[in-house]
Amino acid sequence: MNTLYPIFLKAEKLNILIIGGGNVGLEKLGFLLKSSPEANVEIISIEFLDEVLDLAYKHKVKLTQRAFRRKDLKNRSIVISATNDRAKNLEIYKMAKKRNLLINVADTPELCDFYLGGIVTKGNVKVAISTNGKSPTTAKRLRQFFEEVIPENVDDLVQNLNAYRKTIKGDFDTKVSQLNELTKTLINK
Repeated sequence: MNTLYPIFLKAEKLNILIIGGGNVGLEKLGFLLKSSPEANVEIISIEFLDEVLDLAYKHKVKLTQRAFRRKDLKNRSIVISATNDRAKNLEIYKMAKKRNLLINVADTPELCDFYLGGIVTKGNVKVAISTNGKSPTTAKRLRQFFEEVIPENVDDLVQNLNAYRKTIKGDFDTKVSQLNELTKTLINK
């Protein structure tokens, strides 16, 4: 059973640290920026792949070229440890937990407070997919499926419903009732 609680974070308002500028760091950075292109991110690494440098430049990601230090965790919201050194990742995990930081240690589900799941975005509609860290490949295939079946113009519906919602008079229950009545045809077969 998947007991994860999904939330949508305003990544541009957080202070996100990625440790590692190799292939795994690139994957984590790319995933984050695809969904949140204005995320507030710093990557610390001794070396950076050219692709990491390109993404960082395009999205104004801060790059710090040196080894990770304990003080790098100060004032962070979220930490992603993406080094290719399991012992170093465990050390970073322990330091982050002492500071009550949320951390994701790449490819180590037992050292993750959160997972970066599959995400489908169509305008203001965003769907997150999780396999509880068990099968990223399944999440990827489900993402591809939902990208195909969710219509491109779904954002028009969202915008129209938002405009209509602003015109509804009455209390919260009245508004919810009217919107539920209006949108029930979306799920009728």
